[in-house]
Amino acid sequence: MRGYGVAGRCFAVAVAVLALSGAVTGDLRAEDRVAPRSAAELRLSFAPIVREAAPAVVNVYAKRTVLQQPVSPFFNDPFFRRFFGAPGQDFGRPRERVESSLGSGVIVSAEGVIITNHHVIEGADEVRVALADRRELDAEIILKDERTDLAILRVRDLDEPLPHLAFADSDELQVGDVVLAIGNPFGVGQTVTQGIVSALARTRVGVTDYQFFIQTDAAINPGNSGGALVDMKGRLVGINTAIFSRSGGSNGIGFAIPSNMAHFVAMAAEGDGIIRRPWLGAGVQAVSADIAEAMGLDRPRGVLVTSIAKDSPAERAGLKVGDLITRVGEATVADPDGFGYRFATRPIGGSTSFTVLRQSGEVELTVTLEAAPETVPRDARVIGGRSPFAGATVVNLSPAVAEEMRLDAFDEGVAIQELEPRSTAARVGLQVGDIIVSVNGRKVDTTRVLERIAAGDPGVWRLEIQRGGRILRIALRG
Repeated sequence: MRGYGVAGRCFAVAVAVLALSGAVTGDLRAEDRVAPRSAAELRLSFAPIVREAAPAVVNVYAKRTVLQQPVSPFFNDPFFRRFFGAPGQDFGRPRERVESSLGSGVIVSAEGVIITNHHVIEGADEVRVALADRRELDAEIILKDERTDLAILRVRDLDEPLPHLAFADSDELQVGDVVLAIGNPFGVGQTVTQGIVSALARTRVGVTDYQFFIQTDAAINPGNSGGALVDMKGRLVGINTAIFSRSGGSNGIGFAIPSNMAHFVAMAAEGDGIIRRPWLGAGVQAVSADIAEAMGLDRPRGVLVTSIAKDSPAERAGLKVGDLITRVGEATVADPDGFGYRFATRPIGGSTSFTVLRQSGEVELTVTLEAAPETVPRDARVIGGRSPFAGATVVNLSPAVAEEMRLDAFDEGVAIQELEPRSTAARVGLQVGDIIVSVNGRKVDTTRVLERIAAGDPGVWRLEIQRGGRILRIALRG
């Protein structure tokens, strides 16, 4: 509540200035007087908010071991090694090197649950956190979600409850609200910067799958990633994630993941550690100005339904191709990214409402919130032998697998789930997420079929691969 008092004093001073300048006219009664009565009222400070919020923001140190390739191809030459290297030393072998990264995190429970960015701890073998009181503790990663660029850590063996931040409802934020960013920019130590909410629901930032960012002009720099964006009540409204910059420094355009998304991921970590997002079973597209005009709309809004999967929540709810979805629950939908965020942050179980515009008028539909089904067993297989697929792990596609692999829910067949480094499949250019349509003219519809085909030796392999919605045709010698 101290933050509310600060905001109230800001308002009082602003009105007082207007009154003194003549912008506010008329006689003010004693009880209506808004001018500051004392130096204490005139003194504006965010210190009370920072005192409460800053102890819940930590520094995150991640270490990872990587293989460093030789600096020169000459190190592979035995003649070169004989004259310039120690006898028997293999300069051509990759060497292990330890890399460190620095970021920030936010404690969100007294038991030591911490939210940070996925890119801060990606590939880490060891993670430590430094508290505001300078204690350093080991942390374990209990959940990683690259799709939202969020990760959940937990510190163990605590002697006492940790200070933590409460989640605010990020949907209540408004453009112009004052916010504070707390983190560890450039590793200089905990730093607080102040600004306003510059924009909401920013999309096309290109950082996560669910693009619905809070934009702020509070200075955010490298090292701030994973830190807290707090409101004037000291509550967590966002996780600082990215900046728009050509120089690498702050240009006054920073982006934070809304607290509602962070809360959704944290709740999954507190459960069984698996994020289950609701599956709609419908394809949607943005509404352009031409489409809006054709539909008789005054402006582009909502998302247009383009396809519906059989026996999906969308079909059972009565959604139809050509419907215009304008609201999810009470939230207005402006584009596919906003729609994806609004729907994905609903918890599994129960239902939500869609407001839909049709030629017959506006209707409200009830959509059940259920996870994507695994309609066929994934039957994962590692392909061996001498085929172009050697070293690839392949799975049968279903809505559940497509959701996990970020593929279209309507895709069918066999997809590459993993690739062994330096395997034949990796060398010939196959990629994770590739859908294998056919081999030498034979359709590939299950992993068992692909395994049988890969066991042969046709001399020439003609592959038909679907990648990013495009069909690639590749010919390779056996």
